[in-house]
Amino acid sequence: MQPDGNIAVFLGDYSVNLGQFSAAAMDRARHLGTGLPLASFAGKSILAREIDALVHRLARKGLLEYRLSSSRNTQDFVIIEPQVPDYWPRRAKLGKRDTVVLSRFAYLRRRGNEMVLESPRAGALFRIGDPAIAATLAALSQPQKIGKLDQKMASSTLHLLELLLDCQILLKLDAKDGQGLRVNEGDGNLVLWDFHDLVFHTRSTEGRQANPVGAAFTYASVVPPSPAVRPPWAGSRVDLRTFSSPAEPNSLLRKLLRERHSTRDFDDKNPVTLGELAQFLDTTARVVSEWKSEPYFEGGSEVAYSARPYPSAGSAYELELYLTVANCDGLARGLYHYDAGSHALVAISASAQQLQALSVAAQFAMDAPGQPQILITIAARFGRVSWKYSSIAYSLILKNVGCLIQTFYLAATDMGLGGCAIGTTNIDLFAKMTELELHIEGPVGQFALGRGKKPEVQR
Repeated sequence: MQPDGNIAVFLGDYSVNLGQFSAAAMDRARHLGTGLPLASFAGKSILAREIDALVHRLARKGLLEYRLSSSRNTQDFVIIEPQVPDYWPRRAKLGKRDTVVLSRFAYLRRRGNEMVLESPRAGALFRIGDPAIAATLAALSQPQKIGKLDQKMASSTLHLLELLLDCQILLKLDAKDGQGLRVNEGDGNLVLWDFHDLVFHTRSTEGRQANPVGAAFTYASVVPPSPAVRPPWAGSRVDLRTFSSPAEPNSLLRKLLRERHSTRDFDDKNPVTLGELAQFLDTTARVVSEWKSEPYFEGGSEVAYSARPYPSAGSAYELELYLTVANCDGLARGLYHYDAGSHALVAISASAQQLQALSVAAQFAMDAPGQPQILITIAARFGRVSWKYSSIAYSLILKNVGCLIQTFYLAATDMGLGGCAIGTTNIDLFAKMTELELHIEGPVGQFALGRGKKPEVQR
């Protein structure tokens, strides 16, 4: 609380200014440490509107959690932890005739000394403080009519079920939905997702979770780092150095492989040109040929295939390239999709704020002095792979990403350009920019491309 009425939040080395408020609002805000009932600022008074604005600003920064208490017991029996910045607790109305079932993506697990209920589809996770709730959730593994459940549970538990329904942890079934099995998740595209694949996708990226991501050195104080080179096995050895003499002439491929490196500092006074970008994409990602196969089973459809310069599991070629262009000679700033079939860039409408957020996140992830000239987001059309493969679909996609990134590195090295693979991306931000559902087509990798800055010569 600042003397001039400003309220700021400090978290480690970071601070967020939340704006200026009246003395009454600042006094009420002090209760946020122990909790403010949502109903207490739901009115239209000036004070209520101030507190509502403050709380929503905190929520957008992911700095709130929500407590659900029973009227008969002061103990919190559920605490809601938002996983996305725009989460706000909302109850989806349930009636006695409604039938609900747990989503097949929902799971209850131990975290430290707590039990948490979560789902890769949900905007929040739920810390369970009452063992009786776990029993109720277990019963919901099969469809249950609210009217029958209502006889056994408190009103606060019904409120919880309504919150879980809003988060898609619970599903409401219609008569045609049967027993709420695999196909009944409210979205036909989810039929193609295995449980572990969707969890891995959302928990190994940013945007749909609140856990630390990247180089957090979580276990640095617990175990020492592994050696850079594995200690050799004991046993007889065959020395290969006599068979690969450095005196032999180097091939171009060997030269490219040895010279390949990550570039994080780009020369913005001499950016990559549109011609160079066209050559880079032609070399690495353009469709070379297309064909169709016979149906895999009787009554099925023909399956279309394409060939491209990098290998792909099952010739699926599910990867799509989206270019965030910040500095390219001959090409306007903006977001573009690379049409690999016709070798063309198609502009996509995205706000300047979204483009900036994507570029700044990439700069941070690379620990770079500036933003990339061109940021290539590698997205996957997930169903293209999971239509054929079970259990290994997502792992195959990531293997394909590795093949494509190495191809990017070699092409950039050959052209005298700089590139850098980026370990994570914000799948929720990408979904908002493209208006694509994250489980239909979403980011699985990023690559920064540009002209590397030459090191300054010291005199």
